[in-house]
Amino acid sequence: MKDLKLQFFCLAKRHTGVRSSLNNQNNHNGIKCIFQCFTLFIKCEPHEVSVNSSSKQKKFKLLRPSLAELHDELDKVRAAPGSPDGYANGEEGTPAGDAAAAYTPDSKGVVKFGWIKGVLVRCMLNIWGVMLFIRLSWIVGQAGIGLSVLVIGMATVVTTITGLSTSAIATNGFVRGGGAYYLISRSLGPEFGGAIGLIFAFANAVAVAMYVVGFAETVVELLKENGTLMIDEMNDIRIIGAITVVILLGISIAGMEWEAKAQIVLLVILILAIGDFVIGTFIPLESKKPKGFFGYNADIFMENFGPDFRQEETFFSVFAIFFPAATGILAGANISGDLADPQSAIPKGTLLAILITTMVYVGIAVSVGSCVVRDATGNVNDTIVTELANCTSAACKLNYDFSSCQSQAGAGCHYGLMNNFQVMSMVSGFAPLISAGIFSATLSSALASLVSAPKIFQALCKDSIYPGFQMFAKGYGKNNEPLRGYILTFLIALGFILIAELNVIAPIISNFFLASYALINFSVFHASLAKSPGWRPAFKYYNMWISLIGAILCCIVMFVINWWAALLTYVIVLGLYIYVTYKKPDVNWGSSTQALTYLNALQHSIRLSGVEDHVKNFRPQCLIMTGAPSARPALLHLVHAFTKNVGLMICGHVHMGPRRQAMKELSTDLAKYQRWLIKNKMKAFYAPVHAEDLRDGGQYLMQAAGLGRMRPNTLVVGFKKNWRQGDMRDVETYINLFHDAFDVQYGVVVIRLKEGLDISHLQLHLMIFKTIKQNTSKPKFHPMFFPDSKSSSSPLNVADQRLLDASCQFQKKQGKSNIDVWWLFDDGGLTLLIPYLITTKKKWKDCKIRVFIGGKINRIDHDRRAMATLLSKFRIDFSDIMVLGDINTKPKKENIAAFEEMIEPFRLHEDDKEQEVADKMKEDEPWRITDNELELYKTKTYRQIRLNELLKEHSSTANIIVMSLPVARKGAVSSALYMAWLEVLSKDLPPILLVRGNHQSVLTFYS
Repeated sequence: MKDLKLQFFCLAKRHTGVRSSLNNQNNHNGIKCIFQCFTLFIKCEPHEVSVNSSSKQKKFKLLRPSLAELHDELDKVRAAPGSPDGYANGEEGTPAGDAAAAYTPDSKGVVKFGWIKGVLVRCMLNIWGVMLFIRLSWIVGQAGIGLSVLVIGMATVVTTITGLSTSAIATNGFVRGGGAYYLISRSLGPEFGGAIGLIFAFANAVAVAMYVVGFAETVVELLKENGTLMIDEMNDIRIIGAITVVILLGISIAGMEWEAKAQIVLLVILILAIGDFVIGTFIPLESKKPKGFFGYNADIFMENFGPDFRQEETFFSVFAIFFPAATGILAGANISGDLADPQSAIPKGTLLAILITTMVYVGIAVSVGSCVVRDATGNVNDTIVTELANCTSAACKLNYDFSSCQSQAGAGCHYGLMNNFQVMSMVSGFAPLISAGIFSATLSSALASLVSAPKIFQALCKDSIYPGFQMFAKGYGKNNEPLRGYILTFLIALGFILIAELNVIAPIISNFFLASYALINFSVFHASLAKSPGWRPAFKYYNMWISLIGAILCCIVMFVINWWAALLTYVIVLGLYIYVTYKKPDVNWGSSTQALTYLNALQHSIRLSGVEDHVKNFRPQCLIMTGAPSARPALLHLVHAFTKNVGLMICGHVHMGPRRQAMKELSTDLAKYQRWLIKNKMKAFYAPVHAEDLRDGGQYLMQAAGLGRMRPNTLVVGFKKNWRQGDMRDVETYINLFHDAFDVQYGVVVIRLKEGLDISHLQLHLMIFKTIKQNTSKPKFHPMFFPDSKSSSSPLNVADQRLLDASCQFQKKQGKSNIDVWWLFDDGGLTLLIPYLITTKKKWKDCKIRVFIGGKINRIDHDRRAMATLLSKFRIDFSDIMVLGDINTKPKKENIAAFEEMIEPFRLHEDDKEQEVADKMKEDEPWRITDNELELYKTKTYRQIRLNELLKEHSSTANIIVMSLPVARKGAVSSALYMAWLEVLSKDLPPILLVRGNHQSVLTFYS
């Protein structure tokens, strides 16, 4: 029975498209039934969402009804039986329930970490590096206690601001794997994310080598002290480093759980080493006093409080040496995909780790500065028996004379803060434990980096930012471990270990980390500045301006550490940014860049709407009646030639037919064709509307398209080539579009190619043509032959081949030719402005403008000079001006006869009919040409015929012709006659633009 109910539910779901209950007895039963349907829904739909169940993992689809399912008429929705509106007793899903259902918890067996084990421990281990044990005492010796605390404080300010920014981003929604890359890419977009992700992953991989070499150097020093070197120092470092990195790789591949256990052991050793040092400071042995350790002493504290920079060191050089010790704050965030609750874990663990490690750094700096003098000889014979008059140092007061160190500039001294890097080992209660601490610090940092790099790289590859690295996106096992990434990281680390000289690469790696910190801070500032409603971090303790200061500080620190490394980092990031921007990965993460772009566009549009139009700023903003943009590419490319980076271009598409079907097509076409425009590098918008006919749709677009001042002012249409064969009512609609455009003060441009414009029936062939052109190494192939789905080969007929060739003609460079402008009427200057704008484009820059005007035979020279003067004032370059003195000559008889033959089927011949019949016929078919009309406009008809003759004579070799569009008075000239004028004027010519502005000036003399 249960299976039967399930089958019924699935059937109802699939055939109705709505939720329905299996019974409809009452509210309780209905809700209970919906719950049962949810739990059984796994068998109905392919898209599943996991939910945590007490018994086992269940899956179901989050079932949210579409708006149409809720509000459409019942007969269209076809609600399930037993439910009056498609839902049990009208109940709908609750937002809270939907949100809960959308959450995907952990899969069984997957290891996830809490904030202590996953973030706090990792960050502390990474921040407590080798610097703590072998460089901090030297920094105190150089900068003094006061400035050392300042150095630590400055580094902490940078890391704390970055930690706050990281916390803000991490709590603004669910965080997946990828650490810094994920945070930056989802905030600033794939361009910055892709750039930082690659260098951050590489920096972590090389950091493994740095930490392992540090470990190997320490081991080699111990071997050297005991005289047990294997080969020599350099090769021993390589051998020990290679063995170490292999062991670390084994721990990492064993799984995150084993890696986490290893980190805990290393942390315990590290804490014991720090405790060993603290205990040792309270046990000043006599044997250690010659080496400069006297225990806590006020005189030593005061002497060491101020700076004593030597060997050309400065405050900033000391800061540059210390700052890498403060990095590592992203160690927890880098494994965000392995955290049980990243939103909670990352802020708590990161900020607490910064606090604890800073306190330890400051505490050790003050302690070692209060216990150990700067210089000591290590000679037990340097004790003072009698008081020395010229010895005032703290050591003298403690009966030791180390004045020889000052006289020799420290050359003869090997102990003290300034001369011995092993001060902490000397001070400690049990020195081997400090060595263990150094091992723990280096190995823990190496292990954290060895885990971080593959995780970041895997997330980067999953997003297909760099298609060549796609193979590294694959994960293995329950934890989706990036084994391929581990191997790659291992090979990179091993390569740098074998080099064994990391002094050059170290500052670059530090700068890579700092670049990541800078962008994380900038991400918070940028997201706050964009005011996106989606920016709602649960972590409230951040400030956009403090984040900006943090980003600036990170950039400054990059230069302080190493100026050339900082410049190199900027170049690499910029190069990767340009590459990703050029490739345009097909992702949409709702970044703050998108939000800020929208905000800027909105603010500028509003600001622009308050500015009155001025003739100097006029630009043609075109509404093109393209239909589907891909159907008329020649029309699109030609208009794009004079609107690109100059004016607005909107592709209008009127959907006709049943409204319900048209509404569905509108939503799908909007996304589809806007993507098509972007893919084809068309700077245009796609605007579909539903209307009863083309004229209504055109009116809707002309009235509503655009925003504020960014509204079309010119209607562009293709010439209706098949007007004589089609329904004349369509011609009536077509011509009425012109009248409607003039009514709303639009200019009109009609574009005609003798081959035609519409290639919708050749879309398949065009797609194959582009594929062949992209993939073949020999682009010269027979153009008459294309593969076809129905047969192995299907030739195009000659007409279609010419149409296909013509559709691509404006996509290539035009070469040296002419753009002929026939300026026969003063329409405000649009007929001159369009060809000028075309010649400013790269593909058309070699074309010259020739201007043709009407005139009288006895005034040709005068008219030419006047026109040249006018064009010069308009600052429009031209190659020639031709005055046509015979423009009003009667056309040839054969052309007149051809015209009369063309219009014959459309004439009314009212003189041959009874008055009533003629009137009735004119009423039913208003497009018909009356005898009276034909006689009345005989001169204008002859003019169009004559102009065609002149066009063929003078402009048959031009690339394009731009000519004044004849205007027909509304209600006086029939559609058929006007269409015949356009036909006879533009037939058998190169591509021609018939242009008529709205008779308002678009050109001016004045600057």
